[in-house]
Amino acid sequence: MSDDDTSPARVVADADVLAADLLCGDTDNPARAALDHVRRHSWLTLVASDPLLSDAKWVIRDLSDASLAEDWRERIERDREAVDHPEGDHPALASAYRGNAAHLLTYDEDLRSAETGLSIKPHMQVSVRPPDAFERLFDAQSLYEVVEGGEYPGPDRDPRA
Repeated sequence: MSDDDTSPARVVADADVLAADLLCGDTDNPARAALDHVRRHSWLTLVASDPLLSDAKWVIRDLSDASLAEDWRERIERDREAVDHPEGDHPALASAYRGNAAHLLTYDEDLRSAETGLSIKPHMQVSVRPPDAFERLFDAQSLYEVVEGGEYPGPDRDPRA
C-alpha cells in the first residue's frame, strides 16, 4: 500500500472513542464532536473492522448495559464501512491500514506515542490523535476542496439522524 492510497476523507475511531461518543453526553464530549464531523458529511467515511466494533460493544456493555450495546452495534453497522484484517492485529490500527484512512482517533496514549508513530510510519501514513485535536483541526471546507474539488456546499447530513 502506498501513501497515495491513504485518503484524508477516511477516519477510524478506536473502541474508546466510539464508546465515549455514545456514553459521555452531549456537552463537552470531544468524541461526539469529532465523529459528528464525519456524520455531517456524506463524503467522509467512518472505517471499522468487526473486531474494532466488537471491542467497542464490549466497552459499552461493560459501562452501561447489554441492550444499549446491542442497539449501538446495530446502528453503527449502517454508519461504517467494513474492512477485514488478520486476526490478532490491533483493531484500530489494522482498520486504518486496511481502510486507507488518514485519521485514527484514540484516547490510547500508547497509540499516540512517538515510538508507535515511528514504528507505523514505514507501513502507512496516518495521523493518530485524540478526538479533541481532530475536532479542533478539522476544516471541512479545505478538506472538501482536496477530496471532492469545487466549492464546499456545507454539511449534507444530520449527525443525529
